[in-house]
Amino acid sequence: MDNVEKDSCGFSLIKPLLVVAIILIIVLIILAIATTNVDRLPPMALNQASAVGSLRTINEAESRYASTYPGFSPTLVALGPPASGNATASAAGMIDSVLAAGAKSGYSFVYAAPPDASGHYNTYTVNANPIRVGITGVNHYYSDQTGVIRQNSTEPGSSSDSPLELP
Repeated sequence: MDNVEKDSCGFSLIKPLLVVAIILIIVLIILAIATTNVDRLPPMALNQASAVGSLRTINEAESRYASTYPGFSPTLVALGPPASGNATASAAGMIDSVLAAGAKSGYSFVYAAPPDASGHYNTYTVNANPIRVGITGVNHYYSDQTGVIRQNSTEPGSSSDSPLELP
């Protein structure tokens, strides 16, 4: 009886636990690499990207506004959410309340829509300027009813600035 060999086909929990542990380590490494790239971006770059995204949002909202109501909105507030009830021309619910207030992610948004002789708003301009130049952002951005976003690195943007290359 002393010469009886042990069965080597027995079930062990060690091997599946090792496989799960290795997979978990690989997933954690991938997550660490993926989040490290975002963490390394300077806050200014994130604020500037947010400003460009906000200008895109405003342009898209203006397009929807103009197809729902006559002309463009008179103010950013008019694109914002209604206090209660249904959307109207003075609170269309097309952008969030933070952007409608005119400041978001270190940028101030200056909106202008001059009425024509009959009181319609056929054009608009919007500037996105860093609240603290060199700290919350460096670049100034501009857009209007054309939907083109333009950039100026030294002063508030205008229609004569170079268009921003967007993906």
